[in-house]
Amino acid sequence: MRKKQPYNEAIESIINADIENDGCHMVLVEADDYLPAYAYTIGLFPAYHHPEIICFGLAPEVLRGLLKDALQLVKQGKKLIPGYLFPEFLKGFNTQFLKVNPEYYASYFGLAQQYYGFRNFPALQLVWPDKQNHFPWEKSFNPDWKFRQPLLDRNTDFKFLEERDVRAFTTRQVLEGQAISYVYHNNEGDWQFMSDSKPNAKDARIVCLEDITRLDPSVNDIYFLPFGWYAWRNSREEKWTTAKLPEE
Repeated sequence: MRKKQPYNEAIESIINADIENDGCHMVLVEADDYLPAYAYTIGLFPAYHHPEIICFGLAPEVLRGLLKDALQLVKQGKKLIPGYLFPEFLKGFNTQFLKVNPEYYASYFGLAQQYYGFRNFPALQLVWPDKQNHFPWEKSFNPDWKFRQPLLDRNTDFKFLEERDVRAFTTRQVLEGQAISYVYHNNEGDWQFMSDSKPNAKDARIVCLEDITRLDPSVNDIYFLPFGWYAWRNSREEKWTTAKLPEE
């Protein structure tokens, strides 16, 4: 389970020192059994008036290398613009940039948000292709790699790294409007959304995961729940609390 990164004066001093000495600070978030690794910059915006950059789904050393390459280009005055092909990052392959929707900032830019005092800042996503140079938004893209890099310019209504029509388990009460108070992501990968911690089996229903996000968009806030974990809250207005499921 990914822990929230702490933020204090010591962390801020490290970030500022990295910006002054290197041009930016880099944050690496390692992969878990459900979500891909990713890395992003802090400091390109104040230092170079350039959007911060985030990249997903590759080995940590590769992610760092790509961000360092981006930093060098920015230092040279090159603007990394969405919609253009950039061959400079991966030998033999093009990459592209997407403009990140700010609705994703809380999900992936936690430390950057705190550094900027939750003020607006621009960000771009560096997107890499499959081995045939197809990008994730193309039908010919390798389907096995689809969820290795979520596309942060779209799908804010459905943040789960799943197909929209993947099955989800819920209850009659949830479908009738009761608040979702318990969410389970079991070791087999199944999602369960309940209004009660001990639902009656006769009330069980199977729906598409997208149906649940339409009923209650706030479940997108726990898109990151790893296998074998659950989340709960007392009301729709409360933030989710998460914990590992007890061993059976």
